[in-house]
Amino acid sequence: MLSSRTNSVSTSSLGTGNTLSGLLRLLRPKQWTKNGLLFAALLFSFEEIRTETVLTTILGFILFSLVAGCVYILNDYVDRERDQQHPVKKFRPLASGQVNGAHALLFGALLLIGSVGTAFVVNPIFGVLCIVYFILNVSYSFVLKHLVILDMMTIAAGFVLRAIAGGVLIHVPFTPWFLICTLLLSLFLAIGKRRNELTLLEGNTGSHRKVLDNYSITLLDQFNTIVTTATIISYSLFTFTSDRTIHLMWTIPLVIYGMFRYLYLIHMKNQGGSPDRVLFEDKPILITVILYVISVICIFAIFE
Repeated sequence: MLSSRTNSVSTSSLGTGNTLSGLLRLLRPKQWTKNGLLFAALLFSFEEIRTETVLTTILGFILFSLVAGCVYILNDYVDRERDQQHPVKKFRPLASGQVNGAHALLFGALLLIGSVGTAFVVNPIFGVLCIVYFILNVSYSFVLKHLVILDMMTIAAGFVLRAIAGGVLIHVPFTPWFLICTLLLSLFLAIGKRRNELTLLEGNTGSHRKVLDNYSITLLDQFNTIVTTATIISYSLFTFTSDRTIHLMWTIPLVIYGMFRYLYLIHMKNQGGSPDRVLFEDKPILITVILYVISVICIFAIFE
């Protein structure tokens, strides 16, 4: 009798722990690296680096990540049936049945209210940007992800919002060139993601995401050629016309190498479906990003 009751309690505890683990996974903390773009404003405003601005940016990063997590919850809920047919996404908490759909939506709603409310307290404009980001991605989940080309542009717009949010947090403006570079680099990653999905699903595209029927490997390769060229040229012009220091031009080779390395991974290794995974799993990419950050800091510290 006692043994039976103990087993019941253990099973219940195990089930609760499994659910909590699933809810945490729904937030996709591994993908929060994308929100690191909020720190770009701090990086390119070297003179603004103070304890206050660093802490504000870290708080903004956490809040934006939680709002993004709410978007992931909604996306997984909407796509849970399609994800069950995907070779990788079928293991997600909702697709696998680890987390109940209603529980996930309730958790996401409460988290969204708390995160956005806190964002408004930190900075009202930042709070508005969090709402805009959420609405944009809800629109993506229900409509925009089914529209060819607009689906990738929506993903890119989300990255631009991150960059703007980082500047708003510490009250510094961005140049048009920086925003264009952010948009183009985001498109580069979005195109790589679509190409990886086409390659991974091997002709079974329609059963997972209908918009993939409108793409081909050849078309996406052409898109990537255009965007890669435009990104490198735009970044070069950004460094040449910078009112801070022209010595930012020394970072151009790192940008070129990073993009070429990513293209190599897309075409030769069939990677690119998860940019955050590539960042941490591919050492040359990770080293390049670290060197880039160090280079920018050193350039500002020496030449300003």
